[in-house]
Amino acid sequence: MIRELQPDSLVRAYANGIFPMADRGRILWFSPEMRGLIPLDDRFHIPRRLRSTLRKRPFDIRIDTDFEATVRGCAERESTWIDDQIVRAYTALHHHGVAHSIECWDSDGLQGGLYGVALGGAFFGESMFSRKTNASKAALAATVAILRRSRFLLFDTQWITSHLRQFGAFELPRDDYHVLLHEALQSDARFPTSLPADCP
Repeated sequence: MIRELQPDSLVRAYANGIFPMADRGRILWFSPEMRGLIPLDDRFHIPRRLRSTLRKRPFDIRIDTDFEATVRGCAERESTWIDDQIVRAYTALHHHGVAHSIECWDSDGLQGGLYGVALGGAFFGESMFSRKTNASKAALAATVAILRRSRFLLFDTQWITSHLRQFGAFELPRDDYHVLLHEALQSDARFPTSLPADCP
């Protein structure tokens, strides 16, 4: 693994609001001028139809059951920034207790999920995927419930997509983001090993 993707280097980068992506074998680093965030207060919105679906518990939500498979699931698309060196780097970060996966399982196996990095009271969402309808959305709703219960202050999504906007995602200028990031990093919040009772 190249030095810049070692766990200690990755932790320093995230603590400074910087994250990597792979592009044709190269590692590029980003700190967007406008940063995407998922609200952890009552601005977070689960669309009505999805809320009704989630009440039926279509998936078994798990934490860190198969982190590497979740990352590789996120890479299963025509164009991806997740290559083998990214998989290795974040799997190593997972073994250090810093990267986590929220997974949706059913009788057919792993159907979707997301993974990210947890530092203090900040969670940096990296990517998500679905093999069955609503799996990534269920993972996102579960992640918000987990972060709320664990008293996280920040859910960073890096950039905003139309998919995320339906949940209340918003953008902040870089300077404002860094103020929130600094506050979150001072928190003693910890990512849990089990699901909260109110997880959707």
